[in-house]
Order: sequence, then C-alpha cells, then structure tokens
Amino acid sequence: MIWQVAQYKAVTLDPKTALARCETLMLDMDGTILDLAFDNYVWRQLVPERYATHNDLDYEIARERLFARYASIQGDLEWYCLDHWSERLGFDVLELHQEVHHRIEYLPGARAFLERVRELKVKVLLVTNSHPDTLHLKNDTLGFSDFFDGVHSSHIYGHAKERQEFWHALREAEGFEPETTLFVDDTLSVLRSAAEYGISMPVTITRPDTSRPVRENGEFVGVEGVADLL
Repeated sequence: MIWQVAQYKAVTLDPKTALARCETLMLDMDGTILDLAFDNYVWRQLVPERYATHNDLDYEIARERLFARYASIQGDLEWYCLDHWSERLGFDVLELHQEVHHRIEYLPGARAFLERVRELKVKVLLVTNSHPDTLHLKNDTLGFSDFFDGVHSSHIYGHAKERQEFWHALREAEGFEPETTLFVDDTLSVLRSAAEYGISMPVTITRPDTSRPVRENGEFVGVEGVADLL
C-alpha cells in the first residue's frame, strides 16, 4: 500500500497559542507527562546490574554489551517491548519495573496541566511507545488514564511512532485531523515522523528527565514542560 504523506518542514509555532488552536491534543507519556528519570534509572542502571549478575559479568562489561544491544534496535518496536528484552536477557524486566514502581512520578506541573486541559473543548489522547505492561503499571501507580479520551500504545498497532504506519493506523482509530493536532513528545525521531505525516503542531519537551539539565530543542518548538503550554 502506498500512502501520501506531507512533506516534512520546520514549523513556526507559538507554544502559548497552540493549545487554543488545536482540536486534538496528543501527549506522549514518558518524558512528557511522566518523569523520564524512572525509565533511565531502570534501563541504564537496574537492567545492567541484573544482566551482569545473571551472566556473571563485570558491571562495566555488562553495561557496554547491553547498551550496544539497545542501540542496535533503537526506534524499532522491539526496543520498547518488555517481552523482547525479557526473552533476550533471560530475566523478567517487568519485575524490575515493579520493584521500583514507587519512583514513577509526574513531571513538574504535568498533573495540574492534565486537570486544566480536561476543562477545555479538546480531545486529549495519550500516544505512547510504552509496552502495555509498563503502561498499565504506571497507570496503576498514578491513575492518569482518567484524564484522557483515548490511550494508545504503539504495540497495539504493530508499529512504533517512528513509523508512518503508526500514524495512519491511529488516524483510522481516532479520526483526528493532522492540521488541527498538537502533538507533544520528547523524542526527536518521533516528532519528525509526526511532522512528516502532516501533524501541524509538533512540540518537544526540553527537560524530560528532572535528574538532568534542560536540552536544546533544535528544529522543533520546545517547552520545558507541558505546563508551559497554558
């Protein structure tokens, strides 16, 4: 099947007026409404530690091997799949997430933003690459799904947000119009894919992880947190 997609181009956008202009607001989960510090802690510290123990390796060697595995499939759906990593690594990765679920937190101002947005006449969608098991764990911890009109994991559609197939499937499911959609994410490759599809208001989060400094926003309009859209 051949699809026509919009030619990607940089977008000039005032983040202070974007919310008033949109009919559909799409929000990423990790690094957009939830603090990416949790995921970075799990994947960059806990998983390497367990991998080293499981394989009787020095931690630094285990970490180097594991990060090479990460890089080899980053951006593919398998990169986000807990089942894939549990099978490849030989231990239950979801169990590690569960052990430290108390670290799951909203980003500063994110919950208040969601409460405020629910009062507006705009469809609010959670659009994430997170595996359904992780999504359920985080929602069970914080209960954020009540703020959304729809919750979508890319695993349900068989394609990561980095792929055009995802956006076509999501549009078929939700019927959104790209020209009136505001999409907020912290991952450059995902924002590029959304812009290529034709989503007219892509915005990046410049501080997705509170344990790290603010990032340069580069080619997309950036806000430190979603509260800055109000």
